[in-house]
Amino acid sequence: MPIIDSQVHAYEANTPKRPWATVPNWPAEVTGDQMVAAMDKVGVDGAIFISAFSQYRYDASYAMEVARAHPKRMAIVKPVDPDDPAVADVIAAWKKVPGAVGIRIMMTEEAGRSASDPGLDRICRAAVQSDLPLNMLCWGNLDVGTAIVDRHPETRFIIDHLGILQPRTPPAPPEPWADLPKVLALAKRPNAVIKVSGACTLSREPYPFGDIWDPLQRVFDAWGFERCLWGTDWTRAFAVVNYEQAVTPFLETKRLSSSERAMLMGGACAKAYGWSPAVRP
Repeated sequence: MPIIDSQVHAYEANTPKRPWATVPNWPAEVTGDQMVAAMDKVGVDGAIFISAFSQYRYDASYAMEVARAHPKRMAIVKPVDPDDPAVADVIAAWKKVPGAVGIRIMMTEEAGRSASDPGLDRICRAAVQSDLPLNMLCWGNLDVGTAIVDRHPETRFIIDHLGILQPRTPPAPPEPWADLPKVLALAKRPNAVIKVSGACTLSREPYPFGDIWDPLQRVFDAWGFERCLWGTDWTRAFAVVNYEQAVTPFLETKRLSSSERAMLMGGACAKAYGWSPAVRP
């Protein structure tokens, strides 16, 4: 089974050619080539490249370039704009882009949107029409995220980052898993799967982050491994962990059987996105 990282962000340096919308606390650049090299170093076969909203908002042109350069290693997901009245056409066009496997909405509390937002309704219907899964960032806002999932039972949702707010810098908050009961309740929705991405950033222990496994086991029990998609959320997580540190604990833990590891670190992701990388020789 190939190892697939369900969420990575690559990007060019901030230049007038493709200026960033904001400047997060990330490295000056992590290009597609550099991302693939980092994956090669630790044995990751492929990744879902989520176009970085922090830098590029709804412009996924760099992700498209990377997918063209690394079609056997990278599939791509584009954030879409609920305020765009033509968003359904945007999604239909995205479906035809080589390597495109999904779309994304940003439903943090700061977005200030209700579950009944008409723009969200357009996106959810268009996702069904174009047969694309809808990634949703709703950490810190799980009640609204759950309401959106319930409002659109025909839409396939992929919940980003365990649905749990994760730190951009260490340390993790005093109660990093406070929203875990809401995450477990969300598992009852059959039209949703969940990314177990960025989990190492929730640890209050040093590498290899042994305290993440008890709460993660509750996620696995509620959702089932076939609905759990491992991922690093690198480079967003870079100030907390490096790429190798985000991968190795899942490869080496004794808490997973070989079949569980294969499903968590590749099988569930391949199923959710309908895409698999070319396995490296």
